[in-house]
Amino acid sequence: MAEPGATGGALPIDQDVRPAGAILVLNAGSSSLKFGVHGADGGWLLRGRLDRLGDMPRLVVRDAMGRVTERRWPDPPPPDSVSDMQAVLALVDEQLPDIPLAAVGHRVVHGGRTFAAPVRVDAAILEQLERFEHLAPLHQPHNLAPIRRLLARRPALPQVACFDTAFHASNPPVEQRYALPAELHEAGVQRYGFHGLSYEYIAGALPALDGRAADGRTVVLHLGNGASMCALRGGHSVATTMGFTALEGLPMGTRSGALDPGVLLWLMDERGMDARALEDLLYRRSGLLGVSGLSADMATLLSSPAPAAALAIDLFVYRIGRELGSLAAALGGLDALVFTAGIGENAAAIRARVCEAAAWLGVEVDPAANAAGGARISSPSSSVSAWVLPTDEEAMIARHVRELLSGSQAPPHP
Repeated sequence: MAEPGATGGALPIDQDVRPAGAILVLNAGSSSLKFGVHGADGGWLLRGRLDRLGDMPRLVVRDAMGRVTERRWPDPPPPDSVSDMQAVLALVDEQLPDIPLAAVGHRVVHGGRTFAAPVRVDAAILEQLERFEHLAPLHQPHNLAPIRRLLARRPALPQVACFDTAFHASNPPVEQRYALPAELHEAGVQRYGFHGLSYEYIAGALPALDGRAADGRTVVLHLGNGASMCALRGGHSVATTMGFTALEGLPMGTRSGALDPGVLLWLMDERGMDARALEDLLYRRSGLLGVSGLSADMATLLSSPAPAAALAIDLFVYRIGRELGSLAAALGGLDALVFTAGIGENAAAIRARVCEAAAWLGVEVDPAANAAGGARISSPSSSVSAWVLPTDEEAMIARHVRELLSGSQAPPHP
């Protein structure tokens, strides 16, 4: 697969590139690399994942026809044969030999205060993004690693960073502020919010689903292994449950959610825990896993008879209800709820309990519609509509890449 300008130098950062080929979308984590290839019409051509399971990397890709290709490497793999980008690019080239690769879009968790919209990345932009690594130490370094490798290996290939924080730049200053000294706020200690690419996709899909929800006061529940909620007014984010990091807000698969800061002081004083030990506790050993002692997976907990599993579910649902009341207050009322992401899209029992707990807000669930998975899961008489809407962050990134490189990108949300 040839990229534009492969025989020349890197394209100027302000050059208008009108990508006619495919867009490769990358979402890099600590032990896996998710990717997708989107065609010129916006539809996806390939989707896959590279997992590093010890010394036995595995690459699985599925095309639009449902055909699956899987690759494994020996233990240990030959030098450099399984670097994430080399493996993915080689397979994409093999699967789509006649479709040129126009650009690469990356999910980048943190854009700090600097980036409120997608940006084309060069060495200078990459250097700025590296300065935010301390704000998202478990995500940002892994997000940036493929960008760095591609800049070195394929400098002519346009790359675009799309930020999970950018959609929440429309939050009012009072929502972004912590009650800390001004010096710390100026140093970047503020509420940023995350899952923005998911919320942006939902906001863009709502007009075709429900005009009242699109134009009015809607709370979107992104419930997955990472979980958060976002208040939308007219499709713009005005408040969200995550803050300075992706720890704040709801309990998650292995993350604690909101916690009294005094607990951290107690753990430091009484248990002798340092920053790394606290990080491990809060990110990897808490949440549904920590409370249940069994699993971080909601489906596993729902099928378990263990009292601790029920307690973890009760806590998850209760905290959603608490946050929903807070977000409804920020909106001054509520017109619609939207469930999305793994739990939100697939766990009918969780949706039912959340809607039942929100009856005081005017939500009335339709049990049959909810069991069927929606799209609308509220009864016709419900004053607040409730919906199930699958999210697609990958498609959102591909759209941003095309708009940015064609010069048609809309301005950031005000």
